[in-house]
Amino acid sequence: MSLSEDTIRESLKQVIDPELFVNIVDLGLIYTVDIQEPNEDGQHDVLVEMTMTSPMCPAGPQLVAGAKGAVAEVEGVNEVEIKVVMDPPWTQDRMTDDARDQLNIF
Repeated sequence: MSLSEDTIRESLKQVIDPELFVNIVDLGLIYTVDIQEPNEDGQHDVLVEMTMTSPMCPAGPQLVAGAKGAVAEVEGVNEVEIKVVMDPPWTQDRMTDDARDQLNIF
């Protein structure tokens, strides 16, 4: 099975924001998923750039740890790096329709 960005994003949907009760992918917190070339063992290092709903998000460390754990469980993943970025800032426009429905945002 080849590792894909879709596979990583599906895995990241396990991580639920404890304040909003919506997964971090549908919230639009995942900006980039960068899958590196495989190493000698066929394993890939993965870099995920994500943001928070606000710079002072109290759940930040929990979300980063959850994201790292979710990606690390994916078959074919070696090292996982989660980089928190604040640029561009997160806005509700990044949310999926599912997330908007769950939060009653129209």
